[in-house]
Amino acid sequence: MKKLWLALSSIMLAVVLIGAGGCVVGGEGQVSPPAISAYVAAPDLGGIIYSQQQVGLWVTGEGKTMASPDMVLLSLGVEAEAKTVAQAQRDAAEAMDGVMRALKSNGVAEKDIQTQRFSIYPVRKWIEDEQREIIIGYRVTNIVVAKIRQIDKAGSVIDAVAGAGGDLTRINDISFGIDDPTTYYKEARAKAVEDAIAKAKQMADVANVRLGKLLYISESTPVSPVVVRDYLFKAEGAAPSATPISAGELEIRVTVQMVYDID
Repeated sequence: MKKLWLALSSIMLAVVLIGAGGCVVGGEGQVSPPAISAYVAAPDLGGIIYSQQQVGLWVTGEGKTMASPDMVLLSLGVEAEAKTVAQAQRDAAEAMDGVMRALKSNGVAEKDIQTQRFSIYPVRKWIEDEQREIIIGYRVTNIVVAKIRQIDKAGSVIDAVAGAGGDLTRINDISFGIDDPTTYYKEARAKAVEDAIAKAKQMADVANVRLGKLLYISESTPVSPVVVRDYLFKAEGAAPSATPISAGELEIRVTVQMVYDID
């Protein structure tokens, strides 16, 4: 009888130690269980335990509005190559000085011109016979982003910059934006919420449940409008007229996620 009592005591002690260690021992090793607070007992389902994150009705709503851009962002500059760094820098500086003058003389304010990239890199060449690489010169690149607030002048600005920088001119990219998109985001946000509410009501009706309190709502919005329609940028040689630029429209998009309690 005493031996049986000692055996039972050992088993009980082992169970207590396992519980205090906070781990479940399985064939694959030890796995720490989630905190008890992360679960809710569901007596109506025969004691099934499920995560609180699965409770309620989750919906996603989307709203969008179209807007005409009111500014152009031009990524442009110069790139010069020479046998020495000093010569490459001089050539790039001279060409960039002409580009800056062209920008300012065409109405681009100095505060709307920002340096995006400046670099000096060696230009290398592989010598096949000697199986080695040599430096044959240096390349200096100076790129700025210019904000043009009058879209109808964008083509003239591009032409002026190309003329000022000559063969060293580089125009890397053009994009469109809205200086103050607040109003458009408000409109898109309202549409997104309305869309989510409509979806929640429809789902509740189909599932034969009643919507309760709104538990959670969040918004997911792109950093800036990214969809451009009817975009045209063409600059081939010395055009007799200004380079044509068509801004089209920007799509402002907002997405919201909402969670309702259900009965």
